[in-house]
Amino acid sequence: MKRFLLKYSPEWALHLAKQLRKRFRRKELQRQAATGGMDAAALEKAFRDIGIREGDALLVHSSLSKIGYVQGGSETVIRSLMHVLGPEGTLLMPSFPAAGRNKDYLESEPVFDVRNTPSAMGIISETFRKMPGVKRSLHPTDAVCAAGPLAGFFTASHFGRITPYDEASPFRKLAERRGKILMLGTTLNGAGTSLHTLEDAVDFRYPVYDEKIYEAVLIDERGKRHSMKTKVHNPQYSARRNCDALKPIFEKEGALKNGCIGQAASMLIDAHKMLEVMLRYYREHGVTMYTPYGNKNQLA
Repeated sequence: MKRFLLKYSPEWALHLAKQLRKRFRRKELQRQAATGGMDAAALEKAFRDIGIREGDALLVHSSLSKIGYVQGGSETVIRSLMHVLGPEGTLLMPSFPAAGRNKDYLESEPVFDVRNTPSAMGIISETFRKMPGVKRSLHPTDAVCAAGPLAGFFTASHFGRITPYDEASPFRKLAERRGKILMLGTTLNGAGTSLHTLEDAVDFRYPVYDEKIYEAVLIDERGKRHSMKTKVHNPQYSARRNCDALKPIFEKEGALKNGCIGQAASMLIDAHKMLEVMLRYYREHGVTMYTPYGNKNQLA
C-alpha cells in the first residue's frame, strides 16, 4: 500500500505529508530534549552492540532525527562512531550533492566543488564533510567522504569513472576490504546505494543506466577545474526498484544484522558478504533490486 501511495499520489500531497511528519518529529524531539536524550556513552554502547568494532572500515547512511534527541547532535554521533572505530578504523559517509534524481541534477549543469558543494544526505553527512581532515571523492553525483588511515584509498580513484559503483569506487572497495555498512535509521529502499555494486560487477542484463552520457564539471581540492563523463540511472527503471524486498535474503545468508540505535531501527551489513550474495542470487535466480523474487518470481 505504501509503495502504491508513493507512486500514484500527487506531488503536492506527498510534500504536505512530508512536512507534517517533520513538524510532528520536531515536537517529539523537543519533548525528548527536556529529559536529556542520548549521550555519547549510550551511542557508543549501541554501536558496539550492533557489531561495529575497532579497526572497521564503516560506511554510514544516517538519519539524525530517527535516533531521537542526541546531546550535541550530529557531531556527537560522528565522534562516537570514530571513538568506537579507533585510530585504525576508517569512517565513510555518502556526500551526494543531489537530494533527488541524479539525472535531474546533472540536467541543471551544476559545478561540483569537492570543497564547498554541500552534501544532501542529511545533517550527519554534511557535518562530517566539513570536519578537518575529511577527504571527499571527486565524483559529480556519488561523492563519498572518509576519515581515517584508509580515507585516501577509498576516495582517490573515483574520478573519471563512467559509472559510480565499479571496482575503483569507494562502494566496491569497501566490499573488497570486507568493510561494513551501517544503515542508521535508514532503509534499503531509501539508502541502499551499495546495492548498485552488482550492476557494475557483471554484464547486467537490465538497461538501468540512462542512454545519455553527461559531461560533468568538477573543481578539486586545489581549486583546479576538471570535466568528466558519467552515466546516471534511468528514472523509468529506478521506479521499479524494491530494495527492501532483498532484506530477507541478506538476513538468511548472514549478511545483515538488525539492531536499534536509540529509537532508530538500524542494520549493520557485511559489504563483502552482501556483494557475494547478490552475485550468487543474480546468477542462480536472476534476483536484483528490480526483480527481488527472481526472473519468474520463483522466490516469492
